[in-house]
Amino acid sequence: MAAAALPLSPISHQLCRRSNRFWYKALAPRFCSPVSSPCYIGVKGIGSSSQLRPRHPLISSAASTDYLLHDVGATVAVLGGAYALVLIFESLTKRDVIPQRLSRKLVHILSGLLFVLSWPIFSASTEARYFAAFVPLVNGLRLVVNGLSISPNSTLIKSVTREGRPEELLKGPLFYVLALLVAAVFFWRDSPTGMISLAMMCGGDGIADIMGRKYGSYKIPYNPRKSLAGSISMFIFGFCISIGLLYYYSSLGYLHMNWETTFTRVVIVSLVATLVESLPITDQIDDNVSVPLATILAAYISFGY
Repeated sequence: MAAAALPLSPISHQLCRRSNRFWYKALAPRFCSPVSSPCYIGVKGIGSSSQLRPRHPLISSAASTDYLLHDVGATVAVLGGAYALVLIFESLTKRDVIPQRLSRKLVHILSGLLFVLSWPIFSASTEARYFAAFVPLVNGLRLVVNGLSISPNSTLIKSVTREGRPEELLKGPLFYVLALLVAAVFFWRDSPTGMISLAMMCGGDGIADIMGRKYGSYKIPYNPRKSLAGSISMFIFGFCISIGLLYYYSSLGYLHMNWETTFTRVVIVSLVATLVESLPITDQIDDNVSVPLATILAAYISFGY
């Protein structure tokens, strides 16, 4: 025989009737009578009186507080990690352990990929993405302050620019952190589009530059500033990193991929991104703008979300 349960307050009664999240929606017809009658919320594994409990407004309030503290802590951790990464490569550059150009590219590759890998440490709240986006926002403001020479940091300028000029911070590096922000806010961890765009911009494009400078003797006919080795490297590494990110998030339950078609779709997206990166348009539009935009468009068309 079903155990008795206490009725909810009028507010909780309305929450029960209007709820459309998780399993509450499925159970509402069983436990919610017309507006004038009491409403009960069922708990998974119904079968005893201890498993039928009224939903109390304080529960959602406590959960919101937990989410807030969780996300603040995650933001501090990721922001600290981002600064630590830059400081490590700044130190290696100062000690002449690695060349400045290579240091800049390794920061380009690792900072974006570590950022997208960090998304699972944020909470399940709908606001979590905005806490994650706060990290590139802070870095973007730092670039603006230094780029406008309001408070120039010579070490930062040297580590992320090609020619060591402050105004360079307002171009490629700023576009880079804006791409990270857009991916977090508009796509987040339940969409392959943002992940693939960052994989191609950070991993694919970054490795293309390293490999192109080392093995790029054969240039692309329509763009002598780009090499065949660089483009091939971008396609291969961009594809592999994209698949790795999709597998990572699907294993955590954020994505549900049909792997029979996913590989083909990622191949197409990687080809589009590689082709756009190889075009002779760098003087008109930075790679940190053209590559993520092209990838987002191709991935959104391919995956639909």
